[in-house]
Amino acid sequence: MSTPTTSTPTTTGQDDLRSRLPDPLRFFPEMLEIAGAMSKAARNGSIPSTTVSLVQLRAGQIVGSTYHTVRQTGDLREAGESQERITAVASWRDAPYFTDAERVALELVEAVLTPDPSGERVPDELYARASAHYDDKALWTLTLAIGQICFFIPVALIARPIPGRAPGRNYSS
Repeated sequence: MSTPTTSTPTTTGQDDLRSRLPDPLRFFPEMLEIAGAMSKAARNGSIPSTTVSLVQLRAGQIVGSTYHTVRQTGDLREAGESQERITAVASWRDAPYFTDAERVALELVEAVLTPDPSGERVPDELYARASAHYDDKALWTLTLAIGQICFFIPVALIARPIPGRAPGRNYSS
């Protein structure tokens, strides 16, 4: 007869996390200027900042980036978004928490990041629905917001910055 043992689950704390690569600013200080310009363009006010964060959260989910999902979730919490809305981004199509404009923005980021067997990722019908909610500047802003997250997706997936840490502190030394 064996004696039951109790074990304490072990978890890795953030202090134990290490990025794969060091901070890219050590090698490319101009990235700070690029990142700032991209953020300024994506958050120019022509679409709600919340929409930008929702779209970027969905992008992080699609590509499986813990760093981006944690970061965008934090931004949404800071903006006062409810946990229901944040959680429901992964299943936005049947969730009751999103406006029609947010839905089309989420559909647009999915179309951009998800291969379509028929070939056209952003069909005219989707573009028409997006343009019904957003003027030209807002559509460009949404496009740049998607481009901004797409710029940083390879950084997150390859270098693996530490989720939940502030920029500048999210890389191992």
